[in-house]
Amino acid sequence: MTGIREFTFTPADGVPPAVAPFAHATAAGQNLYVTGQMPTDTSGTVVGGGVAAQTDQVLTNLLRVTELCGGGLGDVVSVRAFLLDWDDYAAFNAAYAPWFPDRLPSRTCVGTTGLAVGALVEIDWVCWRDDGWG
Repeated sequence: MTGIREFTFTPADGVPPAVAPFAHATAAGQNLYVTGQMPTDTSGTVVGGGVAAQTDQVLTNLLRVTELCGGGLGDVVSVRAFLLDWDDYAAFNAAYAPWFPDRLPSRTCVGTTGLAVGALVEIDWVCWRDDGWG
């Protein structure tokens, strides 16, 4: 398809292995859609420590994918977060907020009944750049 570019990475790039068939990110014009990330390290191991530690790992993974595509936190315009337990909402927010000290992107947060790999949190985001994504 014209104007669409897929980005797929490996653990050698500093990105956890994919748990299903998907691109890590897809660029369409000025938008970059970064696939929902799990709280796994580059070996595919789910991090322990509760929702705060998992949120940090997920955001680390999202940022790594975004950086490999040529962007950064300042390009994030929309975030979708999925929590396994709504009682974790306050802890999630406490871990999330420091990642965006200058400008908060729009955000949706949804409680769900299950996430892949036994995760407590999954997050995806959309980025925008005036000059696109190569």
